[in-house]
Amino acid sequence: MPVALALAAATALAFAAGAPAARAEAPFSFAATPGKLPKDVVPLQYTAHVVPDVSGNSFRGTQTVEIEVLKPTSTIMLNADNLQIDAASLAGKDIGRLNLVPILDQQQQTLRFALAQPLAPGRYELALAFRGQINREGRGLFYVNYKAGGADKKLIATTMAPTDARRMLPTWDEPAFRARFRLSVDLPGHFKAYSNTPIEKREELAGGMQRVTFGNTPKMPSYLVVLVAGELERLASRQDGVDIGIVTTEGKLGAATFPLAATRDLLRYYNHYFGVPYPLPKLDQIAIPGGFNGAMENWGAVVYNEPTLLYDPKKSPERVKKQTFNINAHEVAHQWFGNLVTMAWWDNLWLNEGFASWMAAKATNHFHPEWRPYLDAMAEREYVMNLDARKTTHPIQTPIETEEQAAAAFDAITYLKGQAFLRMLEAYLGEDAFRKGMRAYMAKHQYSNTTSADLWAALEKASGKPVEKLASDWTLQPGFPLVKVEAVCENGRRRVTLAQEQYRLDEPAQQQRLWNVPLQVGTVNGKAWTTLLSGTSGTLTQGSCEGALVVDPHSVGYFRVQYDPASFHALAEQAPRLPDSTRLKLLSDTWSFASNGRMELGAYLDLVRKYGDEPRVAVWDAILANLRTLDGLARGEPEQALIRRFLVGFARPKLERLGWDEKPGETADDSQLRAMLATALARAGDPEAIAQGRSRFARYLQDPSSVPPSLIDFVTSTAGRYADAATYEALAARAAGAPTSEERNRFSRALASAQDPQLAARTLQSLLSPQTPPDLLPYLLGGVASEHLDLTWRFATANRDALLANMEALGRHSLFAGIVSASADPAHAGMMEAYMRKHFGADGALEGERVGNGVRIRADQKARLLPQVRAALQ
Repeated sequence: MPVALALAAATALAFAAGAPAARAEAPFSFAATPGKLPKDVVPLQYTAHVVPDVSGNSFRGTQTVEIEVLKPTSTIMLNADNLQIDAASLAGKDIGRLNLVPILDQQQQTLRFALAQPLAPGRYELALAFRGQINREGRGLFYVNYKAGGADKKLIATTMAPTDARRMLPTWDEPAFRARFRLSVDLPGHFKAYSNTPIEKREELAGGMQRVTFGNTPKMPSYLVVLVAGELERLASRQDGVDIGIVTTEGKLGAATFPLAATRDLLRYYNHYFGVPYPLPKLDQIAIPGGFNGAMENWGAVVYNEPTLLYDPKKSPERVKKQTFNINAHEVAHQWFGNLVTMAWWDNLWLNEGFASWMAAKATNHFHPEWRPYLDAMAEREYVMNLDARKTTHPIQTPIETEEQAAAAFDAITYLKGQAFLRMLEAYLGEDAFRKGMRAYMAKHQYSNTTSADLWAALEKASGKPVEKLASDWTLQPGFPLVKVEAVCENGRRRVTLAQEQYRLDEPAQQQRLWNVPLQVGTVNGKAWTTLLSGTSGTLTQGSCEGALVVDPHSVGYFRVQYDPASFHALAEQAPRLPDSTRLKLLSDTWSFASNGRMELGAYLDLVRKYGDEPRVAVWDAILANLRTLDGLARGEPEQALIRRFLVGFARPKLERLGWDEKPGETADDSQLRAMLATALARAGDPEAIAQGRSRFARYLQDPSSVPPSLIDFVTSTAGRYADAATYEALAARAAGAPTSEERNRFSRALASAQDPQLAARTLQSLLSPQTPPDLLPYLLGGVASEHLDLTWRFATANRDALLANMEALGRHSLFAGIVSASADPAHAGMMEAYMRKHFGADGALEGERVGNGVRIRADQKARLLPQVRAALQ
């Protein structure tokens, strides 16, 4: 079917009258890069020695920095935070050695030296002696207390991003200041130590100590410096000449086999894809039992919170295997995106994170197509689109001025919208052209920094398409479009009119934003053509009226599609037979339209009824998530019983066909789906599901092997949700004695889900204990808040200082604002916003406004949808 596109003449290109044009970004220039530090002095080589007092949670250090003065200056300024400077001197040709007086600015996190005479351009050596703290939270150098074989243990580790290298070493702690680092450290003799590069030398010291010296690093930003030391074990292999290791605390190497094989596969795949081989001699993947959430992509030594890397096939469900592979793929991709080529400043953080997420999905699909990672990515895209359709959203690229803003930039827009946009862009340019551009970008900018403009130039040259014009719409302005589709059949040919407007869940947008929208238009199971909608509307013609019209059939677009009634009906009627991606997108868009009043809820529920024998986990997950949202809106209302009756009636037949027990040879989808349906039914109060969960938990207490890994989350979460005092005690005992972080987290979250208010109060009280890991505290508080909002708010505000002292500082704003995030009561929003303004400053108030906006959206949805629930389900 040939397609002809004719743009409507009413509008020009990408912006309507009155809307501001997106600011153009320049290619990377060191001198023009934002930041607090002057650009007249740059570091070339750090040689640092650190002496931790592991038992005393402090350290001292010395450091020499070879610097280059680019133009005459009387000031040397770098970053330091929570450090005491004991001595400082400067040496060089014509100046001898000058003793310097340190000037620390704790608010600005800077260390400054004022010189009596200007320094001439040239190279000098800055020497420093300093002291600092080993932190409980994962910032800079921190410690982790854990148990191994019943004994109390302790290790030290670092996480420097975005601005915490300055907590361990005085550094030019901004990403454009690339330099080499040579690190040495004094440690107890029984510790093993890991850093970016292999160990160059190990010396025995007096008192059972040792000195470990690591090799020099490539030129890199300071936030990639890493040190991990403790009683550690390593499983090793080689790939493409690189020494690969999985590092764990004692007794966990059995869970390292899968990630080791995955890392080998990923290194080989990325070497080939990027055309620039991994440049370091080794790549360690280090699993630590707490300290911070997620993982940090330090060059040559990635540090993971244990459950995000390790996979034990005897104990871990399939979802853990998928998660660990995907996060591993993300972090290894960073060895190129972020490490080899680094964003110039934090406003381009998405060049690191969005690309690593996009690359991880691509690699996962290559090695594990049976997991259907692009369906999972669609579910993640739904989450971020719901955030991006609000007035409180922000562009992918947002100006960053402070350290707190840099930390806040690590959010869903940066990761998930960035990833979704890249998938759409790749589909528009073509995989071969996109990869050609990526290879050129990597080769040209390795060991340097970039802005988005550098990437657009490479992709534009490789593809011959106007990438910069298209990409700027999506990265420099917030939100996304709704594409409206109207089709008519004329003389045996289908004429399709496409129109765009900004999609919002709250108030209408004040600016009439438009996008250059890459679109694929075709028919179900037929060929699709790619076109570009650059104005408010356009038309195209299909050669016949045969087949159901479908826009974005592979669901690569970051936009919503609203069909005219006849076109929607044609798709809905064959929903069970649609391709996976088309089926999920139709469902997701319909839910969004129903939730904000563009369609009736009954139309969505009628569509859902057609999915009763749905085979895909991701599609079921979307349906159940939307029904949970309805259930939450109806909390305490008579409509909740109707919603739960619908959910049980819809989900139970599928579970009955699957059966309660695993079957030999069944697919991983069926195994995961059984647990997902059972959990949803138990949450909805289904007596059989609750009884199954309780009885299986009782058997688990006697024999843990009686519950297969695929059902362990269902069993523990159901036991926790409906726990009595004895069950709560059993869960608490297993959380306290869990041999791995994965198991500890599972039992702890089960405790946090207890519906009994007295048990919930016990969980809240436990958050004040130093035994509660800082990385776990936000999840537990949020888990209790989802069932007991008012109880949690009273507890958190009464114990604010104690909670803040016992958790990661980077999550302090979202911790308190997030307590009310599931509410549909505007009074909760106002209460929280006033509290955030009073206690957490401007950045905290901004987070409060974002969460409060979401609460008010939910309140509007409640008022709109609950009457429709009665009409549709009574």
